[in-house]
Amino acid sequence: MNEAAARILIVDDQPDNLLILEDLLGRHYTVHAACDGEEALTRLADGDRPDLMLLDVVMPGMDGFEVCRRVKASPGLRDMPVLLLTSLDSAADEEYGLSLGADDFIHKPYSPPVVLARVNNHLKLARASRQLRDRNEDLERLVAERTREILRQSEQLIRSKQEVIASQGATITALCSLTEVRDNETGGHIRRTQHYVRVLAERLRDHPRFRHELNDETIDMMFRSAPLHDVGKVAIPDAILLKQGKLTPAEWEIMKRHPTHGRDAIAQAELELGDQGGSFLRFAREIAHCHHEKWDGSGYPQGLAGDDIPISARLMAAADVYDALMSRRTYKEAYSHERAMEMIQAERGRHFDPDVVDALQGLAETCRDIARRYRDGNDPQ
Repeated sequence: MNEAAARILIVDDQPDNLLILEDLLGRHYTVHAACDGEEALTRLADGDRPDLMLLDVVMPGMDGFEVCRRVKASPGLRDMPVLLLTSLDSAADEEYGLSLGADDFIHKPYSPPVVLARVNNHLKLARASRQLRDRNEDLERLVAERTREILRQSEQLIRSKQEVIASQGATITALCSLTEVRDNETGGHIRRTQHYVRVLAERLRDHPRFRHELNDETIDMMFRSAPLHDVGKVAIPDAILLKQGKLTPAEWEIMKRHPTHGRDAIAQAELELGDQGGSFLRFAREIAHCHHEKWDGSGYPQGLAGDDIPISARLMAAADVYDALMSRRTYKEAYSHERAMEMIQAERGRHFDPDVVDALQGLAETCRDIARRYRDGNDPQ
């Protein structure tokens, strides 16, 4: 608002006072007059909204204090500056007027420079307050709009992530279906080993050697990827894969290729899925390729040793062997939980990572419960 265009309402029952103020202020502002409080309030109620009010205190009927109280009680008017015009010089009167919301006092007889200065200052202050309020409202509106946009983007990201997770699950499920169709291992074996992998990972997540790799996300991916550890067996001929008796050395060499076949199949899936696939199928590829590696380097297909074997594959190796020992097969009876633990302990530092064996021993009862929960129909209780 330009002060020169400001509208002033003067309320005074004395015509000479009105003329003095109209003459003084009319040179600078648009001035309107009311001869008493009731007329002033009627004008305001009818929508006349001045930028500042000069209000005489002592008037017949409704005095200036009451008019000021009503104006300041109105939400649409309370920000309008009200300057009380008075010949009263009591501090109590000023204190009372200010308590009602009056913005200032101008004492009679009027000093023209004082009147002009105070009117001008309060108009500037009102304008600054209005601009600040408008800026705050604009800022609040922008913040609200930005918040809504962030929420919308967050919801979109959540939906996108859910879609990605669903597609990941579908991919893994499809690959698992290939394994179950060809392999003579049971569905129980797949469920048990993935649960063993998860409890082992959770046990080791704070271990200095493992915490750089293990967190909620990677543990979940290892759990979901574990069923793919033998996906490479789809490439093994039925005559070898389903053979009831002992494999010949030549057949065994062919069987030992299944980790490489598994890695290649998953790597091809990663290639088809692009960068997205590289993140969630990484553990499946590691597990499929390296779960037959041994801590001392005597495993296959690469002969990796120690920490060169991926953590996911080290966990899978212990889970796979523990479950194989605990399960009945055509070529053997199931071992007891205690005997299986003894046999794995004997391979600590040779077949298995020592810390993984220690974690498995510490989870003995948990693993026993998993074995019971997902046992096959022909396995002992």
